[in-house]
Amino acid sequence: MSGMEGDKYRSYLHGEGELNTNWRYGGPPNYDIVNKLFEDERTMVWPPGSLEEKVQNLVKSWEMEIFHKASLEDFKTIDVNKYTFSLNGRKGLTMMDIKKLGGGYNPQLQTSLPEELRCYDPEKETDESSHKAFVTTFPRGFAFEVLKVYTGPPEIVLKFRHWGYNEGPFKGHAPTGDLVEFYGIAIYQVDEDMKIGRVEFFYERGELLGGLLKGAAIDSSAMEAASSCPILRKTG
Repeated sequence: MSGMEGDKYRSYLHGEGELNTNWRYGGPPNYDIVNKLFEDERTMVWPPGSLEEKVQNLVKSWEMEIFHKASLEDFKTIDVNKYTFSLNGRKGLTMMDIKKLGGGYNPQLQTSLPEELRCYDPEKETDESSHKAFVTTFPRGFAFEVLKVYTGPPEIVLKFRHWGYNEGPFKGHAPTGDLVEFYGIAIYQVDEDMKIGRVEFFYERGELLGGLLKGAAIDSSAMEAASSCPILRKTG
């Protein structure tokens, strides 16, 4: 993949190919802080050029585009006409379905829980409110690493770890400073150009959300003060 100027792990972020990109938060994101967290605490260091490194960088580039590019014509990691995303065996969501759901973390946090039991309700969150919630609670970012690649292209099956530190409030709960992490399995169907046509994720969302609800309850004014600090495009 080309276009990795300015970031060691993500393509299609800088360079001539992105001069006219419509960025969701006004400009390209800066991943320096979360890259440091990743490098300091990753458990696997893959050899340059290895399948594992290529897959890890593909996922990071895909995640960057999903969260930060506002126009479908600017996406380079996915085939927007074929793309679907599925969580835990649910029916795949098209790009239009994802837009209706609100984008952000909503597709990754779909739930069948009754409304009154949802600490995070993807049906009520917008793209921006969703992203803001996690940028606030993870000020150093939410790092991702590939632990194992079981099969290579065209159907990539991998095991991953996602982690961050609960250093900001989340949904009325004070930060604890604790490590919050979860593990999962992902499947990426790619074509001969490594464009993604289908993504399937399998993990327990409670492992993420449960770790963010341990802090004491705080009032809305404290939440508002904290969430007004981050600049969305300057974070992972």
